[in-house]
Amino acid sequence: MADTRDWVRQLYFGGGRAARRFRAGLITFDLVVIVYFVLSSMLHVVNHWVDYGLAVVLAVDYAARLMADRHPVRFVFRFASMADVVVILSLVAAALFENLGFLRVVRMLRLLRSYHVLVQLRGTSPWFRRNEDVIQSAVNLLVFVFVITAIVYVLEVDRNPAIGNYLDALYFTVATLTTTGFGDITMQDSVGRFVAVLIMVFGVALFLRLVQTIFRPAKVNYPCPDCGLRRHDTDAVHCKHCGTLLNIPTDGDWA
Repeated sequence: MADTRDWVRQLYFGGGRAARRFRAGLITFDLVVIVYFVLSSMLHVVNHWVDYGLAVVLAVDYAARLMADRHPVRFVFRFASMADVVVILSLVAAALFENLGFLRVVRMLRLLRSYHVLVQLRGTSPWFRRNEDVIQSAVNLLVFVFVITAIVYVLEVDRNPAIGNYLDALYFTVATLTTTGFGDITMQDSVGRFVAVLIMVFGVALFLRLVQTIFRPAKVNYPCPDCGLRRHDTDAVHCKHCGTLLNIPTDGDWA
């Protein structure tokens, strides 16, 4: 048992070629699963056998990560791990429930797995490390938009005739977050209007902040030894705050 645990831990956290290839395969699989969940939620595509197969694979991956983790109890109670359990159960529940609208939205929690993918990419891709802030903000933006859309869809699909599918909810969410407000889809009930108010008050500010982070000039995180300023231009030689000489480590291949 100990040998098996060590072997699994080496696959998930080791630095060898086989471990890197295995993790690259996991990253690819995670991305494919996330795309499948997003598209199935948008297009109402339902294939029970695909769902069952994914449930088996995700359950095996969950058990392997639990075995590989040095703190299994903490692993179980991490939010991302609990979200994975909910996703697995939602895939199996397709055999018990006819109305899969809510289940397809629940599966959007798999987007939280994106952060685990980012951690893996940070250790394997120099390009990712150079552009980490932009990529992280883009992922945060996508997760935020799709989660808000899921909430709108679940609350309004049976109440608002203008929101008949996930794409309608996504359209309303993006129109609200960007303050475009076309007005062709509006909330008709008190719950929907309350959600719209929350999106406008809190969501717009966060949305604009994330977009600003994506499109602002690229910076590198390197604390100045004198004043502590952390963000500098990638080719900075001196700290623009105090003028201290900087020695920012690079791979020699800045674009």
